[in-house]
Amino acid sequence: MSEENSSSEPLSNHAIVEEICEPFILNDDKYQQIRDIFLDEIGRGLCKYTFKNAYVKFLMTFVEKLPSGCERGNFFGLHLDGTTLRILLINLHSEEDFQIEGANYELPESLLTGPGRDLFDFLAECLSKFIYKYELQEDELSLGFTFSFPIKQNKLTRGVLLPRTKGFCCSDVVGHDIVGLLQQAIKRRGDIHIPNIVILNETTGILISCAWQYREAKVGLIVDTAISISYLEKTKHIDQFKRGVNASPTMIINCKSDNFGNDGLLDFVRTPIDFALDNNSVNAGQQIYEKMTSGKYMGEIVRLIMLKCVDAGAMLRGNHSDQIRTPMSFNINFMSKIEAEDAGKDSIIRQIFEIMGYRRPTVEDCQHLRYICNLVSSRSAYLIAATLAALINHIGDPFVIIGVDGSVYRQYPTYSERLRKKLRKLSRPEYTFCLKLAEYGPGIGAALLAATTFAKKENS
Repeated sequence: MSEENSSSEPLSNHAIVEEICEPFILNDDKYQQIRDIFLDEIGRGLCKYTFKNAYVKFLMTFVEKLPSGCERGNFFGLHLDGTTLRILLINLHSEEDFQIEGANYELPESLLTGPGRDLFDFLAECLSKFIYKYELQEDELSLGFTFSFPIKQNKLTRGVLLPRTKGFCCSDVVGHDIVGLLQQAIKRRGDIHIPNIVILNETTGILISCAWQYREAKVGLIVDTAISISYLEKTKHIDQFKRGVNASPTMIINCKSDNFGNDGLLDFVRTPIDFALDNNSVNAGQQIYEKMTSGKYMGEIVRLIMLKCVDAGAMLRGNHSDQIRTPMSFNINFMSKIEAEDAGKDSIIRQIFEIMGYRRPTVEDCQHLRYICNLVSSRSAYLIAATLAALINHIGDPFVIIGVDGSVYRQYPTYSERLRKKLRKLSRPEYTFCLKLAEYGPGIGAALLAATTFAKKENS
């Protein structure tokens, strides 16, 4: 072809896809900006003059002690995550000698929408069955309750359920103390004795369980359908904490990063697709960071990119299927399977295209979809790395262990390695870190918090 005609030659399909995807590719300067903005958000969230109006909330957990290894006895963990109830028993003989027992109970969906009393009676019933199984019904027991819905705490033994909690619609629970409701249900049964109950969220449980194994654990992270972060803060930096003479020098802080960017601070890296996703969501203007990073939304971002590529005629012959027009029809499980397939193979990608209403995608279509999935998952990992880098720089310890859990981190191909490499680039060189996959879940962290809190009472 002549050189004169080449300048007017239409863009190839691949060039069009790359052009549509280009806003999702950020250089390290942009991620460093995000890191520095989040570092400012940490200061704003901890300062007594600004924390009330901060979009990123830094909530006190009142967990001031991490496991020392000296705890002894039987302690229970109760983990409620919305679909499953998990009960755990840890019997601590010594730091190296311990046993863990556990059981899962399916949580009927109706219990999350019916009377609150029914839910807590169900929890008490399951606890009773578990405790009787191990013949501990005559003992005075201690329990840590990992509650996966947002609560407001003013001490370890009290957590009030906040309003507008998605997925939790029980009557007579919002605005009430969750620990008190559980204790009332246990008292109604009268067959078990659990006077000592503490409450915490999942990420705090992850951090505690990792700190039990590694003294340098200072950060807990969950990458799942939502993003959750907790970290160990110096109490002298927490202006809202009224320190007494016996106050610990540290406290775990629950960092509500989901609303990072609600005030427009991330608009400089948001793409037109990010804005479209947010505008069409049920909570427009909220959870901006989570909509760019979490497993709940990554598949929808991929669908919207595909739709734009189809509209441009660069994918799937420009044809719309009913499925590709349906919001949330493409999920992160599809993405994970696509990225797990060996390069050069496309049988799994073709199966997923068929689910999406396309029976004969081209080889190029398969390559484009793999490319899109990789860009979206990489951006998620890199954005999380930017916030973690801010925390590492803020903590200022020469070595920090980050305990991590969540289905995206555990199961998504190479996600953890991408996060680690970007975190290394974004954190200050004098600070080193290690990402540790949580060997024990939040339920064990809850039991260990009960041990840390009530061990003296148990041993007296």
